[in-house]
Amino acid sequence: MSRFPGQSYPREQVTEATLAASELLEVLWGRGQETARSAQVSPSQLRALLVIEEYEGTNLRALADELGSRPPAVSRLCDRLEAMGLAERCPSATSRREVELRLSLRGRAFLEEYRAARTSEVAAIVARMDPAQVADLASGLAAFRRAASLHRTAQDSSPLAVRRSLGADSADSA
Repeated sequence: MSRFPGQSYPREQVTEATLAASELLEVLWGRGQETARSAQVSPSQLRALLVIEEYEGTNLRALADELGSRPPAVSRLCDRLEAMGLAERCPSATSRREVELRLSLRGRAFLEEYRAARTSEVAAIVARMDPAQVADLASGLAAFRRAASLHRTAQDSSPLAVRRSLGADSADSA
């Protein structure tokens, strides 16, 4: 990873570089959101849509846990997503007292459009890198993702965190 063979970056430099890259990605993601036709989606609504997509059929409490919010606030967030036609509440197959959250067709289309815009931005940047840098980046990002998954699972024992950890492990081994 270092420009000098046999030397590695101090962890503080890597942390700073990772934070700088994440800030740049936030700018790129913002462009993607503006490009998508439903630019009225707030960052919290987008995070909720992504969680609902990943854990199709999740309930309000699990969504609140995943978002680090309270159920009443998440319920209002879901009200807005439903009013926009991006998500749906459906009766739970296992409990009459719960509802399951699912993306609507419009919600799926929004996320596809959003991801296409993000992909275009990132692909243009990766195209400017030489093949060795791309390979290093891919390897480093895979390691970062594994470490982040382990870190989140250690901090959070919610059902979604456990499912995420199991899913990330199986996706990395595929």
